Amino acid sequence: MSDIQTAIKNEVDSNDVVLFMKGTPQFPQCGFSGQVVQILDYLGVDYKGVNVLADGDLRQGIKDFSNWPTIPQLYVKGEFLGGCDIIREMFQAGELQEHLTSKGVAVRAA
Repeated sequence: MSDIQTAIKNEVDSNDVVLFMKGTPQFPQCGFSGQVVQILDYLGVDYKGVNVLADGDLRQGIKDFSNWPTIPQLYVKGEFLGGCDIIREMFQAGELQEHLTSKGVAVRAA
């Protein structure tokens, strides 16, 4: 495993919820990352945002790590959930909230 893969695995393993995104939670640099941030913030989820734009190796490394071609990528308790479309669909169906709760992640009551 390369250094970048080890670093990614460490982030995924050491944070209950981690979002690999373009930009930061305060300043998303793309609409898709911004949508996932809005959903997580709406749910009151405590998460770590990792800016892939800060490091080209990381930007490619996360795609290799998950075998998923796009960013953002959301991980919950070490499990890759998906990108913007999947997260949005799960949220709209109530599945994201259920999944987070089932994993022991606190979610704000609607």
